[in-house]
Amino acid sequence: MRAPFGVVIITGASSGLGACLAKAYAGSQVTLGLLGRNRQRLDETARACETKGATVSTAAIDVTDMPAMASWLREFDARHTVDLVVANAGTSGGPAPDSPSEGSDAVARQVKVNLLGAVNTIEPLLPGLCSRRRGRVAAVASIAAYRGLPYSPGYCASKAGLRAYAEALRPRLARYNIGMTVVCPGFFDSPMTDRFDGPTPFLLSSEGAAKIVKRGIDRGRRRVAFPWPLVSGLQFCDLAPAFIGDAILRRYRFRIHPA
Repeated sequence: MRAPFGVVIITGASSGLGACLAKAYAGSQVTLGLLGRNRQRLDETARACETKGATVSTAAIDVTDMPAMASWLREFDARHTVDLVVANAGTSGGPAPDSPSEGSDAVARQVKVNLLGAVNTIEPLLPGLCSRRRGRVAAVASIAAYRGLPYSPGYCASKAGLRAYAEALRPRLARYNIGMTVVCPGFFDSPMTDRFDGPTPFLLSSEGAAKIVKRGIDRGRRRVAFPWPLVSGLQFCDLAPAFIGDAILRRYRFRIHPA
């Protein structure tokens, strides 16, 4: 059976969801472009994908480096004709327990990686995708995009921005026959989750999360958000009067340790 996408780019492919998605898409008729900052882990992901028969190109590039991203992505697309790009790279942070805020530098870093890094991934490929009138874009946000959480304001802001950006692009891209999938996952085991000190309800394995995400992308779903109890709860907190949402979320205490 032919793979649904023959040429796939995935950022944040050195670990967690990105690495699992790379392995899930790997196959004998698939070419993968994998990007990540950790060269050793990225190479490990590439070897696992090659074992499954995929042709793999890798690049250790920080997604915040706009010129480097644009150059590599356009060159890769010229050689391989991309039909799926997954903007997955992300980072997280939060205030120290005794601080009212996390500071401008920490917030800026999360916005640069989670929002602008996704923009740097998607925008260079749009002219080619639209001119060919085929392909799909997937933006990995978070259930934190539905409602700001008091213990991770910068992270929530960056993911809410990414969700809004991708939702806005979707109807614009539809006229060119390009699909957009906005992914809002809950908790799954990853190096990022390892830094999370607090309850992680409905925790999935990275492999389990990747299976849900891949199925949604391959089926052309516009949104993939899970698990539904957390999604519904945060949507309620957003729609309810602010004092109710604030009171509920204030009780959900956690800390994200520095990377």
